[in-house]
Amino acid sequence: MAQVLKTDSARLSEHNSELEIEKESERENNQETPQYICGVAVSLEIIGGKWKGVILWHLCHKTLRFSQLRRRLQGVTQKMLTQQLRELERDKLVNRKVYAEVPPRVEYSLTELGRTLEPTLRQLCEWGKDYNDNHR
Repeated sequence: MAQVLKTDSARLSEHNSELEIEKESERENNQETPQYICGVAVSLEIIGGKWKGVILWHLCHKTLRFSQLRRRLQGVTQKMLTQQLRELERDKLVNRKVYAEVPPRVEYSLTELGRTLEPTLRQLCEWGKDYNDNHR
């Protein structure tokens, strides 16, 4: 009888160990895993789109008024340019300076954070030229 109890006790202990492993595995699966953030995805979210990169490129060279930017970006609508500039301003890449004049004058320039994109934009420009010249 003692042998049977010992065997049953060993089986129960082994069963409890297996249950504990399953519970631990369940807890691990139910925990929120930290979300991996891809730098490329974040960058493209901020500067992606048809016009943002080109806007930033032109502002790398000098401060521009809305009308000057619009002339340089052939094909952009006033609404789209306004939207893109607002988003770049919201993301702290572009400064918007309004002058109290009649007619009102608004100038756009890069912020310090926006200036940190200059080397990246230069590399994108070179890559784009190379791609256009050699791979199209």
